[in-house]
Amino acid sequence: MLRHLHRTVNLFDTVKCTLFLGLLLACDAGGGGGGRTLVYYETYDPRSLDPALSTDVPTGEMDTLLFDGLTQFDADGRLLPGLSDRWTASSDGLRYVFHLRAGVRFHDGRPLAAADVHRAFLRVLDPRTRGGRVWPLLPIAGASAYAAGTAREVRGIQVIGDTSIAFTLTEPLAVFPKFLAMPVAAVVPPEVPADFGQRPIGSGPWRFVEWRHDDALRFARNPDYWDGAPAAESLTVRIVPEPFTRTAEFLAGRLSVVEIPFGETARWEQDHGDWLKRKPALRVVYLALNNRRGALRDPRVRRAVNHAVNVPEILGSVWHHRGILARGAIPPALGGSDTTRPRYAYDTATARRLLRAAGQADGFAVQLWRSGTNVELGRVAQAIQAQLAAVGIRVEVVSRDASSMREAARKGEADMALLDWWADYPDGDNFLYPLFHSASVGPGGNVSFYSDPVTDSLITTARRTIDAAAREALYRRIDERVYRDAPWLYLWFPVDLWAQHPAVTGWDVPVIFNGQRWTAVRPSGR
Repeated sequence: MLRHLHRTVNLFDTVKCTLFLGLLLACDAGGGGGGRTLVYYETYDPRSLDPALSTDVPTGEMDTLLFDGLTQFDADGRLLPGLSDRWTASSDGLRYVFHLRAGVRFHDGRPLAAADVHRAFLRVLDPRTRGGRVWPLLPIAGASAYAAGTAREVRGIQVIGDTSIAFTLTEPLAVFPKFLAMPVAAVVPPEVPADFGQRPIGSGPWRFVEWRHDDALRFARNPDYWDGAPAAESLTVRIVPEPFTRTAEFLAGRLSVVEIPFGETARWEQDHGDWLKRKPALRVVYLALNNRRGALRDPRVRRAVNHAVNVPEILGSVWHHRGILARGAIPPALGGSDTTRPRYAYDTATARRLLRAAGQADGFAVQLWRSGTNVELGRVAQAIQAQLAAVGIRVEVVSRDASSMREAARKGEADMALLDWWADYPDGDNFLYPLFHSASVGPGGNVSFYSDPVTDSLITTARRTIDAAAREALYRRIDERVYRDAPWLYLWFPVDLWAQHPAVTGWDVPVIFNGQRWTAVRPSGR
């Protein structure tokens, strides 16, 4: 199958004019290039179209098309006004007031009011609404008690007439407006029927038309959208699990955009370079080193691991140079990142010296857990295993399904765990608090079990700092401090590589999963 599709890609240049004509004809018939229809894809069926149940990327992306939050992100991760056209924060960072924009209506024609925001948030927090990710709303005073079923109201929400709503938080949180751009904080109509997750009604730029499970979802543009109707008339989202099937469908004119498989990077750069779009992702690939297990408790050993692995070589040979070498945990596109910080240099002599100083001159044995379903990360694990062996660190690679591997890492059962972390919200805090604060150990995201009271205090201070420049300066300081302690083997920040159909304009690679709403995307020349 893969070889057949591989040859199809190679044939493109020999029939370029004929195939391009076929692409355009397919576009007019509702294919990849648009005409009046755009075609995107997901790798699996969304869990639901109810934002209260948004726990996965496909659900979150579809909810972003259908619904609005008080705030929203653009494709570059910038925070923008949504249903609220402006907001203010108190000087102590404890109270936020959001003012609703005028003239917003749900798809069924009902006007938006501040009470709808209140009602929607209570619905998410209601313990009878099971299975959602409620954490973006838990900073609101009383939200945790309501979600636990021990309170009848959320005391930190105050409706101010029809046009404003205020939130009082349990403690200052500068990134709270970004939390409200998460899909779970989307506003739904006052009456939500039992089949809402299958037949949703929102206020977003696209209206729901049809969902054929494990096949496709169809949306029509909302002509009355408050930010202007989408440029295309309709959007189809197909379910296409296999990466090489997706590239074949793209070349056949049945997808508007496609992510390029790692193994095809060089070929696409050579054959279709003018179709490609690159953007550094808000994502980090790393090897978590369990700071509570065996020799890895010693920071000298963890630094030795960083010096013993030739990360640039692995990035080139396995990841096809689709990444930026990590000099910390915060991606370079975010404030607080330091792109000039010296990296741990590949130096096996330094690695051996550090191991001797830590009493590990003869090396030691560890297990490296990795997901058996991710081919590229499997190759990364093998490369790390071979290079650590050169300094006496004997690595057994344990391959498990993704959920079992992550569960072992969260429980602290893995010496090393090869992972990638995707931003939930575009802010340096999302790469510090969940990954390195001691309150986040285990299930919270800190699977290196790193714990440092000074780091905890600095992270808490940063979260309470409203001034963006001051907060980002704290992020840099925290990232530097953690980097010196080497709780990870720092690898890289991936660079996403996509192809955009030549008959489509206006699409951009989103750095955050809910940053692309397809409103400005249109067929070229139409």
